[in-house]
Amino acid sequence: SVTADPNVADPNSEQILYTRAQPFWNHNGGDLAFGPDGYLYVGFGDGGSGGDPNNNAQNMNIALGKLIRIDVSGPTGWSVPPDNPFATATDTLPEIFANGLRNPWRWSFDAVTGDLWIGDVGQDAVEEVDFWPAGDLTGPNFGWRCYEANNAYNTAGCLPAASYVAPVAAHPQSQQN
Repeated sequence: SVTADPNVADPNSEQILYTRAQPFWNHNGGDLAFGPDGYLYVGFGDGGSGGDPNNNAQNMNIALGKLIRIDVSGPTGWSVPPDNPFATATDTLPEIFANGLRNPWRWSFDAVTGDLWIGDVGQDAVEEVDFWPAGDLTGPNFGWRCYEANNAYNTAGCLPAASYVAPVAAHPQSQQN
């Protein structure tokens, strides 16, 4: 909650809304923001280590490697927005908005269009920027650990590349200064 000054939070109103244990020390995400729809979006990395050894990013029963979308407008706690992509699924966490992310370190909503832009940390070869249009509630899968950007990474049990949302930009790590 805010104080009488709308730019100052009331420290006594703090509530822990959502927690998720991380199996490793790295690739744990790093951003949260309210979307243009008023819901809170929270990014979780795949849980760390190298190569997503537990395949968390493709496991729809765990928040790791995902972007979740929750409604925090109630007096306490949170709820799943009824139009979430998996709100009525029985085999998926209903708060998941997008999956197949390695480490959505920074992401933002375009101030004019409401489109979602995600900077996702690569494994060893490529950093990527992902895009999802505003208002599309179909639940994108950005393909990690099957693909690192546009390159096959660990395709065991994966669908063809065309089944995943490809990045709009890929930056080879070899070209970093």
